[in-house]
Amino acid sequence: MALSNVAGAASKMRTALEDNEAQYTLTLGQQSVPMNPLIGSRVTLAYQQQIHCVHCGRLSKKSFSQGYCYPCFQRLAQCDSCIVSPEKCHYFEGSCREPEWGEAHCMIDHIVYLANSSGVKVGITRGTQLPTRWIDQGAVAALPIFRVSNRLQSGLVESAYKAHVADKTSWQAMLKGTPPEQDLYARRDQLAEVCGDEIDALQKRFGLQAIQTIDDADVQHIRYPVVEYPTKVKSFNLDKVPLAEGTLMGIKGQYLIFDTGVINIRKYGGYQLELSSPAL
Repeated sequence: MALSNVAGAASKMRTALEDNEAQYTLTLGQQSVPMNPLIGSRVTLAYQQQIHCVHCGRLSKKSFSQGYCYPCFQRLAQCDSCIVSPEKCHYFEGSCREPEWGEAHCMIDHIVYLANSSGVKVGITRGTQLPTRWIDQGAVAALPIFRVSNRLQSGLVESAYKAHVADKTSWQAMLKGTPPEQDLYARRDQLAEVCGDEIDALQKRFGLQAIQTIDDADVQHIRYPVVEYPTKVKSFNLDKVPLAEGTLMGIKGQYLIFDTGVINIRKYGGYQLELSSPAL
């Protein structure tokens, strides 16, 4: 049977939850491919030796910040260092690269949450990005703990918590299997007590309405379509070898898990890829 092909510029997989299971769609240019049905089949991803900026479409020799050309990387607010370190948001200082973008993306409600991905971690995201953010991190459970009025405040709350709990996922551990179950309600209560003075100070600084605790949220549980996890995590590097292929064993976070290695699709934003599989 001849392989079917889909080609175009890659972007991070779109996700959705159906009956608590993550559903994935790979976008290549103008074409979308549901990926869950391909699990168990032979799949090939071939890099076509071209990168187009995910923002302006310019042909680029190198990808910056997961898909941007260098001029956009230097110019866009979404590529600024405060995106990685929200406590460094400088919108209020009048030095945001794109104030209108900041208004739309940073000066809106954010959620501070606890999640179990490779263990318990604290994280932040825009209120509109749940449960997408949790799925992208490979979390098997997550619990909102604060709603705050902007990105800076979410970063400051996160900073208070990350002195006592991780703020990053170990992607290798996340891809090796399901982490041990954690009582996120109990961890929320423990951390609230430990960080109480710092949160009180932030509420006095910004106002009680700006930083609100969430006491009535339920834990969101998430399953991933994985038939077998790798015992050793080996990543494909398309810049060195422009081909990733094997039997697709599962998908978790933004990773395709093959029997031959794993690949982080988000890393290759803007790369021209060709997807082939007899299951297409």
